[in-house]
Amino acid sequence: MERLKRWAGALKRWAGALKRQAILLWLAARDARVPWAARLLAAGIAAYAFSPIDLIPDVIPVLGLLDELILLPGLVWLVLRMIPPALRAELEDQATSIAARPVSRAGAVAVVGLWVAVAGLAAWWWLG
Repeated sequence: MERLKRWAGALKRWAGALKRQAILLWLAARDARVPWAARLLAAGIAAYAFSPIDLIPDVIPVLGLLDELILLPGLVWLVLRMIPPALRAELEDQATSIAARPVSRAGAVAVVGLWVAVAGLAAWWWLG
């Protein structure tokens, strides 16, 4: 049981770090001081990371998780190396403060409600 708790704690820390990195990429994509190639790549990666749509659907065995386990971290690593170290440190501080903000449950409910409504309309249109 203790081993499971340690594993769950490590997984939670890893997920938190990934969230901070996604926020950092979003910030980098909007910052004019970041080189244009890094901004473009950061925007694409941040959009993909925050998107509910996967390049490879998760239902495909093994391959479905490949983009999250290999492709995404590799691209994040590449973009972070393209950002000057001093600027990267500043963006990391901003990302940490943003990630520490409280989560808006009302916002999450609104987004889920919107997705359910769109799915319902799509089903009605498709079947009707």
